[in-house]
Amino acid sequence: MIVDEAAKGQDKTVMDLTGKILIAMPGMGDSRFAGAVVLLCAHSPEGTMGLIVNKPVDEMAMRDLFEQLGIAQEGAPDKAPLFFGGPVETGRGFVLHTDEYHSGLSSLEIGAGFKMTATQDILEDIAAGRGPRAALVALGYSGWGPGQLEAEIAENGWLIGDASEALIFGTEVEGIWAQALKGLGIDPLTLSATAGHA
Repeated sequence: MIVDEAAKGQDKTVMDLTGKILIAMPGMGDSRFAGAVVLLCAHSPEGTMGLIVNKPVDEMAMRDLFEQLGIAQEGAPDKAPLFFGGPVETGRGFVLHTDEYHSGLSSLEIGAGFKMTATQDILEDIAAGRGPRAALVALGYSGWGPGQLEAEIAENGWLIGDASEALIFGTEVEGIWAQALKGLGIDPLTLSATAGHA
């Protein structure tokens, strides 16, 4: 308990979680985030923005999005899924990708080997086979107002872990949550919905 009190007393501006992952705890109150792993693209005292990386959209694939946008698909992956990035601006697309790719318009540097681009040029490059080494296209994003995410973490809603290309792009979608927990040395079977609420 002493540790918790000390953590609460820390200056909140010191904690920058940009480039980290959030791992939803069992019993997450918001069903949209149940079992979610979120890569945080930006985190500051003004708020937080991230993309859920393990919730494919059932009804659509990347090819369907290209068709809707009128983008020719010479080099696009056949069955690459689209992802539910979060409940904010679900009509917009956001591309999480490896950091060797540079958009001609604008990319957000995330760190940990990732960038995020929300302009159509990257979709055109992916469709033509000249996009980033690895990418994930999400509809919508996850957003938190000032202090909101910190409060959810303090209430044991989320665990914080390190992001890696192998986890985000090299793990089967169904296994990302369990793999993220294992990266923290936690066996998913030992977590219960009441964890942290003693």
